[in-house]
Amino acid sequence: MRIPEPDNHSNLSSSYDSVPEAGPSCVTLDKASHSNGINKENGHSAPVSNGTALNGSPTMGNGLAKHSSSIPRVSLPGTTLYDDPYLDREEFVRLVIQSLRDVGYIESAATLEAESGYSLEAPVVSEFRQHILRGAWADAEPLLVELGVTDADALLDARFLIGKQKYLELLEARKTTAALQVLRNDLAPYSTTSEQGELHVLSSLMMCSDPQDLRRRASWDGASGISRRQLLDDLQHYIPSSTMIPQRRFSTLLAQSREYQRYSCLYHNSPVDPSSSSLFSDHTCDKESFPRITTTILEVHSDEVWNVAWSHDGTRLASASKDKTAIIWRIGLEAEPSSRDCIAEFILRDHPYPLGCLAWSLDDSILSTSADHLILLWNTKVLMKTLENHAETVSALVWLPDGSGFMSGSLDRKIILWDMEGELRESWNDIAIRVTDAAVTPDVRRLVAVGMGYNPPPALARANVRDASPPIVSNGNGNAVVPRSPENRMIIYDLKTGQVELSVHMEGELTSVKISEDSRYALINHAPDEIHLWDLEEFRLARKFTGQRQGHHVIRSCFGGIDGNFVVSGSEDRNVYVWHRDTGTLLEVLEGHGLGSVNSVAWNPRNKRMFASCSDDNTIRVWEAPVSAGELLRGLGISASEPEMIGKGKGKVKQPWTYNDGGL
Repeated sequence: MRIPEPDNHSNLSSSYDSVPEAGPSCVTLDKASHSNGINKENGHSAPVSNGTALNGSPTMGNGLAKHSSSIPRVSLPGTTLYDDPYLDREEFVRLVIQSLRDVGYIESAATLEAESGYSLEAPVVSEFRQHILRGAWADAEPLLVELGVTDADALLDARFLIGKQKYLELLEARKTTAALQVLRNDLAPYSTTSEQGELHVLSSLMMCSDPQDLRRRASWDGASGISRRQLLDDLQHYIPSSTMIPQRRFSTLLAQSREYQRYSCLYHNSPVDPSSSSLFSDHTCDKESFPRITTTILEVHSDEVWNVAWSHDGTRLASASKDKTAIIWRIGLEAEPSSRDCIAEFILRDHPYPLGCLAWSLDDSILSTSADHLILLWNTKVLMKTLENHAETVSALVWLPDGSGFMSGSLDRKIILWDMEGELRESWNDIAIRVTDAAVTPDVRRLVAVGMGYNPPPALARANVRDASPPIVSNGNGNAVVPRSPENRMIIYDLKTGQVELSVHMEGELTSVKISEDSRYALINHAPDEIHLWDLEEFRLARKFTGQRQGHHVIRSCFGGIDGNFVVSGSEDRNVYVWHRDTGTLLEVLEGHGLGSVNSVAWNPRNKRMFASCSDDNTIRVWEAPVSAGELLRGLGISASEPEMIGKGKGKVKQPWTYNDGGL
């Protein structure tokens, strides 16, 4: 965008409010002309005055006295940057000008405009911004076409947004009659089919008792808040970005670059630290910082260990075994594994059957375990209560993220909601599957259950049911074939209403489900030999992970790492497998366990460089990365000076620090 011819009355450094200060960039070198000034050539050298006030006296900018001599425009060959055909020089320079204004270098931005011959934006853009920010709606709306909003639907949407802001401000000012006219004349004619519902909501705001009630019901902060700036951001979607550059565009590009580098870093597992981040180098994480070394082996169970779960504070590990016991291990806080105490703090023996599930309450004060059809609640020391409401094996125990209680799922086709004391609150009876596992999203919106023996309830809407194959298929000879009846299902429930949002047929057995911390993904172990990553927002299969072995046993996987960007799973070949979540790349195959399956894995929620695995070899292994002294404590959020509260006890096992690919 070329700078218009010099105007002696133009202000070289103005902002939203025509004040030369740091902030969103919106001004041009010349406000008088309404020409967009677009010119891809950059060759002439007409002088532009810089740093001179209207009265001719020198001004001060960034602490330097500005002279009144003209700045010649620089003529450069070509139109691209660094001989890169994808980088347009004009776009780059305009972004630099915008960035300089954003950080407060107003005079430097004006100098670059003068020297390059490129203007940040056409004067009409600045004029449009000022009209919006000052509430001059009648002046702003006609400029939409001049700004490039020519599509009929886009123009209707933009006018509707402006009319909506005008309407709300009139209601806030208690000008009900004028607001009603806007509703009839400005909003109703411009509303599209999709906006009819919003139009009804807006009309109901006429009944608000006062401005505060209006702002609350409309989720709007008023004319004196940031609503007008938010309106500008919303209108930005309809105006070509080459005409009105999105605010802080350079910052957006840097953020995208940073996210891409983290995405490309397969072993990314370091916390975000602005002090160590630099534009001068790419982000990378050292493979040696990944937890792939066995530092401790816990050997107290006398039979196969089927499940493990970390407490939320990351200092205790619970294990469930075929030997009819659950053990609570106290994991010491020492940074050096060779000096760390790992103690079987409590052995919970009062189980009449082998254990399958276990889960910690949100405050880690209660451990729930399951043995066949029984649920047992422990205060981590003593049995508090035994629940016998299920008729078959309890296969899932899930504490609700809001701290209100927990849920249990069973092969008896029941999901039961309990309060913190183990009192029954609600029971979902005769659900469509025999539940093999279940999980609740951290935002407490959904329950994801997997199971077998699918029996569709009569009331289930067919639109919510998705099969892996069509109901009727061809056998290749032109004959219709009815496929076998679907047995295994993933069902997503709305947790509040209990309604089915999605029901998907799976070909193989489903043994485990885990939810990502952002509530976006569900990780499902799928026999044979697959792990599926489901997108819970788009209701689609996002990725498959392969390599591990699963065909006959219950294998449980989990998310891991500082951003949940790893997928970790046990396997029937006695190894632990680790993938990069977003690419599906197999990163590690960790050896060390003895004969039998690695049944379950659990990543420490506080120390992102530690996870545990359990196996048919009767042991639990703790995997870590080499860390410097004190780094583990910082990862746990615990001061190195905090007194140690751990005593000695049965089950203490120390293992030498080894580096032989995870083995001892």
